[in-house]
Amino acid sequence: MPAFLLEVGTEELPASFLSDAIVQWRSRIPQSLEANSLTSTAVEVYGTPRRLAVLITGLPSQQPDREEEIKGPPAQAAFKDGKPTPAATGFAKKQGVELSALEIRPTEKGDFVFVKKSIAGRPVADIFTELVPQWISGLEGKRLMRWGDGDVRFSRPIRWLVALLDEQVLPIQLVNGSEIITSDRLSEAHRVLHPEAVTIAQATDYVETLRSAYVIVDQEARAKIIQEQVQAAAQKSGGSTVIYPDLLEEVTNLVEYPSAVVGNFESEFLQLPTEVITEVMVTHQRYFPVFKAVESKELLPHFITVSNGDPSKSDIIAVGNERVIRARLADGQFFYKADLSKSLESFLPQLETVTFQEELGSVRTKIDRIVKIADYISSQLQLEENQRQQNQRAALLCKADLVSQMVYEFPELQGIMGEKYALASGEDAEVAQAIVEHYLPTGAGDNLPVTLTGQVVGLADRLDTLISIFGIGLIPSGSSDPFALRRAANAVINITWPANLQINLSQLLTQIAGDFAATYNKDQNALTKTLQEFFLQRIRTLLQDEKQIDYDLVNAVLGENDPEYTQRALEDLLDVRDRALYLQQIRRDGTLDKIYETVNRSTKLAAQGDLDFQQLEPHNLIQPELFQKSSESSFYNALVELVPQTQEAQQSRNYQLLIAALAKIAPTVANFFDGEDSVLVMDSNPDIKRNRLHLLGLLRNHARVLADFGAIVKNL
Repeated sequence: MPAFLLEVGTEELPASFLSDAIVQWRSRIPQSLEANSLTSTAVEVYGTPRRLAVLITGLPSQQPDREEEIKGPPAQAAFKDGKPTPAATGFAKKQGVELSALEIRPTEKGDFVFVKKSIAGRPVADIFTELVPQWISGLEGKRLMRWGDGDVRFSRPIRWLVALLDEQVLPIQLVNGSEIITSDRLSEAHRVLHPEAVTIAQATDYVETLRSAYVIVDQEARAKIIQEQVQAAAQKSGGSTVIYPDLLEEVTNLVEYPSAVVGNFESEFLQLPTEVITEVMVTHQRYFPVFKAVESKELLPHFITVSNGDPSKSDIIAVGNERVIRARLADGQFFYKADLSKSLESFLPQLETVTFQEELGSVRTKIDRIVKIADYISSQLQLEENQRQQNQRAALLCKADLVSQMVYEFPELQGIMGEKYALASGEDAEVAQAIVEHYLPTGAGDNLPVTLTGQVVGLADRLDTLISIFGIGLIPSGSSDPFALRRAANAVINITWPANLQINLSQLLTQIAGDFAATYNKDQNALTKTLQEFFLQRIRTLLQDEKQIDYDLVNAVLGENDPEYTQRALEDLLDVRDRALYLQQIRRDGTLDKIYETVNRSTKLAAQGDLDFQQLEPHNLIQPELFQKSSESSFYNALVELVPQTQEAQQSRNYQLLIAALAKIAPTVANFFDGEDSVLVMDSNPDIKRNRLHLLGLLRNHARVLADFGAIVKNL
């Protein structure tokens, strides 16, 4: 079966574009083949800094023949008195068929003319000639460029094309102004190790032909070689290394024929914090650090680079790399010593010169707000005075390192250097740890702050950002969220849940929005309402996406246009989480099914009554003298017994007690509805009707301690 090869040769591609392009082709090319009725056994996408390629094997020689049914004009327009009109003859001519081939068929819109056409499959060579330019031009990426005098846009200039169907060159031209790139079987090899072009005899020879010319086109194979070489080099140097996934991916996309090169630096630089050295190596130089042992994080004065040059020149390459790393570490050493010459607190005045946001002032002003919010949170948590003072101190110092020389040069070290400088300044260890922790989590799945101080300051920082940015009207819309406010709100919830922090978010939003409104002359109520709605959406999303709670169960605990449930969720984030998780649990184990029918039916009928949601006690509400059936008395007595069980479940938040009690009452309620002694709830006597609706309303209210059962969908 035929195989097809396309190679797009370029100048050196950015590593990020190459990764994205490979992903795009892996998705789009199979879709393109399917859209053209072409099957294949494999679609392999390859990429190096100088090329992007796809090898498709197991292709047919042509598309399968197919029949196509084409709808024409309405029958009454195509035929008059049984004779074809110009509309019919025109349609037949356009489709290349005789008038006798036309058929009349009924449709929803009346009778129409149809024709069946047998369409012969096109040769695969013709199809690929059309598809290849689409595959190339369809690639998306940041900062695509034009070159020469043409309008073709690509990440870097395209210099050659290889297009082979088995051993046949497919004639494809890429026209870019006055430049025309014509497909061939010639490909460029490794710039240094094999400067001559190579000839690819047939499509399936591609991988091995390029490998023989020192180009490993399979990025996964390159990554494996790099990983093995780097680990072996680290062991040879007397240590071990960490294969950072992002670094491995980037380095893989920067070389065509990798070779690991070991370099060294002076031991005096090991006095720098490990994070500084690894940041310089990994992020700025794309080097792999060497540790004595990965677990200890104690560095050795060695590093490993991955070269794309001549392996026999490794010593020369190492000298050049050593010169670069030595200069970078010397800079870091200078910054570190300069920063340590003063206390962390002494950096605070400089934060006046750093703008947080134009309308909101400096970072120093933001810190004052964070300190105040941290105190609000400490009050809610009823913390001891010593803990409150730690929270205040950490909040005051949490951004101080932003104006240090080290963080100015290496912004990725914010918080990390703050912790180092806090300890060097004699600050409490938990205060120092909170400075680095308050930035956590930086995204989904990231570590969370483990100290209470780090949790409080992290919450305070994000709440300030949210309320301040919302306060000046910069609310996220669609995919636009330049201040990462959704992530900040998610972090507030994700810090609170695992740490089981008993905070009242509704009260915090009201307090902070009040302070902001007073300072910046804004509408506190409107700001608070907008923030509450925003947080409710975040809670809903996290429950469904991260906690895997069914959508209807989330609706049941958050309510739909239900102010009581909305307020309850914001006042107690832990409770809304626990109720949602418990509902999901009893749905899985079948317990929910046992009470669903009676409680759901009661909830929906109770909506026709006038009982408020707070009432639980049947005394002084239900009138037993109006009972006409024993099922009403049984229902009433069961509700009386239910009250203490519900109250205990409320106080202890042990909702298993409530569900067990509802399961016990379910047969009684079922008998009230459908048993031998059943009643008609909507009785013609308004007093009896109201009395029965109150019975149902009380049951609904007991169930509402857990959830709104009216929102739950049966057998989801």
